[in-house]
Amino acid sequence: MRYPIGEYEQDSIRSKTGKKLTEITLDEVMKNHVQADDIKISRETLNIQGQVAEEAGNLPMKKNFERAAELVDVPDEVILKMYDKLRPNRSTKLELVLMAQELLEKYHARNCAMLVMQAVEVYEKRGILL
Repeated sequence: MRYPIGEYEQDSIRSKTGKKLTEITLDEVMKNHVQADDIKISRETLNIQGQVAEEAGNLPMKKNFERAAELVDVPDEVILKMYDKLRPNRSTKLELVLMAQELLEKYHARNCAMLVMQAVEVYEKRGILL
């Protein structure tokens, strides 16, 4: 893979709905051939970005892309609720543990669930849980 993939790997990039990057043009938008879900990133594209990060020696960035790939199939409302609950002094330990459990069991977002559990540990040590 050559970076930036949007420039060098256009044929291999597909949206969440499977639409090719080359099919998402202003002309296609004007013809109403591109819908909102057609411009959402796919799990595969995020994993490719993670590979690029790893090849560049940026393992923390790779982990970020892995977590983002897990969230592709999580509804926006759930993600927004998660961000709100992860703010300091917004949640109890139980609420965060249940959120991690939901991420793991319902959405199979193992890395995201682990991140929430790490936050629980840190928040508990810092006294920023409700």
